[in-house]
Amino acid sequence: MLFLTRYFGVTGSDAERSVINEQAIIEAIVERVLVMQAKAAAQQHRSLRRGTHAKGICVQGQFEVFDVRVGRDPALAARLAKGIFAKPGLYPAVARFANSDSKVNSDFKADVRSLSFSVDLARIKTKVFSANAVSRQDFSLQNATTLPINDSTAFLAIMRLLTASNPAAGLWSLPFKDKLRVLRTLTLVQFQTHQKIKPYQQLRYWSNVPFRHGPNEVVKQSAIPSPDNPGMPLQRSNPNGLQDELVRHVKEDSQMSSFDFGLQFLDTGKMTYWSKRQDANFWIENASVEWHEAESPFHTVARLTLLPKSQLPPDAGEATYFDVTGNATPDSTPVGSINRARRQGEVASRKARMHPDSAL
Repeated sequence: MLFLTRYFGVTGSDAERSVINEQAIIEAIVERVLVMQAKAAAQQHRSLRRGTHAKGICVQGQFEVFDVRVGRDPALAARLAKGIFAKPGLYPAVARFANSDSKVNSDFKADVRSLSFSVDLARIKTKVFSANAVSRQDFSLQNATTLPINDSTAFLAIMRLLTASNPAAGLWSLPFKDKLRVLRTLTLVQFQTHQKIKPYQQLRYWSNVPFRHGPNEVVKQSAIPSPDNPGMPLQRSNPNGLQDELVRHVKEDSQMSSFDFGLQFLDTGKMTYWSKRQDANFWIENASVEWHEAESPFHTVARLTLLPKSQLPPDAGEATYFDVTGNATPDSTPVGSINRARRQGEVASRKARMHPDSAL
């Protein structure tokens, strides 16, 4: 499997990428996202939920942006002080902790866990944003450093497998390169899903994919839990153990969990892939390639803190959504193949579950 994770499925140049055909690939992905969403609901005899991250729970929080100039080299501070991080502030937030699967499973089934949250920017009264700026900024992170799906081509290949009526036949029907893309993706999935299961509030989360940071920089993001975040032993006999522990935490604990929010710069002069330097597009377009912290560290710029007794009712939680493309400031738009592909799939999936009687 080392060949698959090291050599295959990672594109080294723009010439290797399906840029011309990407929109057709994305349209095919959207079609299969809707099929998988409907298939999961039918198999579990329930109404439509999200196409991924189907099982989750929402709580309120606050997002405190720090003064990035304090205690830092002026050059680094200037790089960090972009978008909402240009000026200190305290903003309301809504966070959703979830399992990544498209099905509603036991919380103890092997899976990747996610943290998505939105920051209410409506109260900003500075010159940082124009009068018609967005009123919120959304973030989406998982407890894995990368996505197992490398790009839109791999995304379509794995969706063809997942929506096939017969998985074995579906895999066999794929072109040879797509078979290898699927095997690589599934190999990485196994590494990521089989982690130690811990309470949501004690996990670290990464954005997996890159985002703009001002006009010239690109970053990844991470939410790092405080070592003091409270948590009780999980009850594996309870299929809702992770959800129930988070509910218990915000209802009962006197100290609320917090996550330091960090930014990691794309630095082509320092970052390497198997000991070799790569251009910026390599790091942007290959979502399954890790940006090693030893080469480009995270810099803390903010803190997300949960609020006590703030669980959203189930219907409000289901109505909550996160859109890192639609709810982005001009300085924070997502970049890369996966980001271009996932927006259309997420919008179609959201429309299907929230407005089932409307046409696409």
